[in-house]
Amino acid sequence: MGRAGPIRARQAGRAPQGGGAPQGGGASQVGQASVEIVAALPALLLAALVALQLLAAGYTVTLVDGAAEAGALALASGRPAAAAARNALPGWAEDAADVQVMGGRVRVSLRPPSIVPGLGARLAVHSEAFARTAGPGAPR
Repeated sequence: MGRAGPIRARQAGRAPQGGGAPQGGGASQVGQASVEIVAALPALLLAALVALQLLAAGYTVTLVDGAAEAGALALASGRPAAAAARNALPGWAEDAADVQVMGGRVRVSLRPPSIVPGLGARLAVHSEAFARTAGPGAPR
């Protein structure tokens, strides 16, 4: 076909003879993609770690809110608020939670689980719930 054959074939909308695959350079493109993946991997892992930590912190907020509310409800009904708040938490959080009862207020604090040491302490969450307790002579 000669030297101008593949060019004319492309101009006419046909594939050039010989399969049309580019000559050379294919291996370098694969190598370049491998280098890009290796370079991007630490950034992807960091993004995944941040996302998981944010999910753990959000889950901890939900747990602490529920525990504070359970403690306030128990307090309003005359039962021990601290025990009710701790019972509202899952097993891993029962001992780690700090429950304070002051008057009609129940405050629950908890650190979210964290892979990075010390980060959980910085992301500690607190929640408070209030209960109107019936004093002497108050209507029930």
